Amino acid sequence: MPSIDGMIEKMRRSPRNIRFSELAKVCDSLFGEPRMTSGSHIIYRMPWDGDPRINIQNENGMAKAYQVKPVLAAIDRLRAEG
Repeated sequence: MPSIDGMIEKMRRSPRNIRFSELAKVCDSLFGEPRMTSGSHIIYRMPWDGDPRINIQNENGMAKAYQVKPVLAAIDRLRAEG
């Protein structure tokens, strides 16, 4: 199994080719326990003002590309803020 950093690089190279399990593992590792799980959706709360959230969804074992991009943006912000 690739490392978290390896999975993040894979997400940056090809956001349309990410397994949902990999995306969930990255989110669990960096964002903590999900705020809510409901069916195929998992929602993570971000530590910023305004109650921002990251929503990821399982679609036949794959992550949706439009949901991978906000995860990458949140990862960049977390790392920038230290």
